[in-house]
Amino acid sequence: MFSRRNRRTRRPSSPALLAAWEALDAGDVPGALRQVRAAGEGPPLAEVALVVGRAAGEAGFTDLAGASAALAAAPEDARALYDFGFACVERGVSDLAIAPLREALHRSGGALPVLRELVSAYEDEGRHREAVAELVRHEDRLADWPDRYLLVFNAVLAGDLELARRRHALLSDPEDARWQPARERQNRMLARAADAGRAGPLDAADLRGWQYVMGGTVLGTLSPYGFDAGMNGRYAWLQDSPDLCLRGLLRLRTLLSATGVRPRSVSLLPDRDSRILGLAAAEVLDLPAEPFAPGRTDTVVVAYDLDGLAAHDGGPALIGELFDRVPGQVLHAHACCWTDPPAVTPDSAALLHQSVVAPWGEQLLPNAGGRLERGPADERPEAEIAAEVTGADPAADDGDGDGPADGDAGFTAFATAVAGTWLRGDRTRVRSAGPVPGSRFA
Repeated sequence: MFSRRNRRTRRPSSPALLAAWEALDAGDVPGALRQVRAAGEGPPLAEVALVVGRAAGEAGFTDLAGASAALAAAPEDARALYDFGFACVERGVSDLAIAPLREALHRSGGALPVLRELVSAYEDEGRHREAVAELVRHEDRLADWPDRYLLVFNAVLAGDLELARRRHALLSDPEDARWQPARERQNRMLARAADAGRAGPLDAADLRGWQYVMGGTVLGTLSPYGFDAGMNGRYAWLQDSPDLCLRGLLRLRTLLSATGVRPRSVSLLPDRDSRILGLAAAEVLDLPAEPFAPGRTDTVVVAYDLDGLAAHDGGPALIGELFDRVPGQVLHAHACCWTDPPAVTPDSAALLHQSVVAPWGEQLLPNAGGRLERGPADERPEAEIAAEVTGADPAADDGDGDGPADGDAGFTAFATAVAGTWLRGDRTRVRSAGPVPGSRFA
């Protein structure tokens, strides 16, 4: 923690970091961190540590504050660089860890603990290509577990399946049993890649294919807007509609049919959004609806938005029960956030978004003067709204005309191709958006 005297005498000289310092003077810690990020990796690390240390102290992060003070005092010391980077990763600011960890790796002569922490920071930021490059650069010194495993994992998420397959074939079986689940998870990921590669190009524009490779989720629909602008089939801010809900449920029905999965019921989750969609799903799938029970087999569990479920009373416990689903229990989520994926990975997702408002939520509507204002939520009974969903128009929106066709025949072919590996994953959460263009992950 810096004293008031130190704060007056030790000020950063970089303009961006000086702006961050002034934000801290005003008590704006988030604003200060935004300024530090905006400065990139150009400013001296001692000055970055000075600002981050003050911010950490004011936030009560004594570990990061102490590591920052040590780095500010000895910016060329490998241990100080590593400790600062480690503390940044632990405190959820991995982007600030990369430059000091890279410098620590250089000054430590390529020490493997430093390399592993740097790879962890790259992974947190979705910078998989850089993680691969760093691991390849030190490959002659890597251990199979975890280092070459990490090389394969990041190669997959960078879209380099050729490299991933070559290195995966050379991996020995782990002697430590703790790594065996990771080995099996990687086997399944590459098996899914083989299926998805038969179903489509699995190139940088194949969002549905990569979504399946990463977590085993079959993506039902692609956004028809902003494809060439980088959205690549994902939505940004979305005001959802009954039409999109029905289209997603029909894709779920196609998926179940094409893969030979025959559920006997639809399981209703307790939050209002999920109950509405679950009642509609029961009608579309011609199945009885019943409240969710963790051990029930041969059922489709329907969530509107898993993050919304998590915010419901008892939601965290329900999310925990959905991690280890019993055989024959399929989780369908209508809306999944792609910039911050839900804690549990669904087997089927209708669409990817950054922010979504349910069709029956407080949507923005034009008032009498033509200006947008937030309208009230639809308080009608759940069954009545569900009937509106099942009676909607599921025809695809033409969008802006830049995206590829997302016809039923192509989706059916994909679902048929992945039937052998679907529902055989471990529902591992992968934060990355994958090797798709137009995002910070690409």
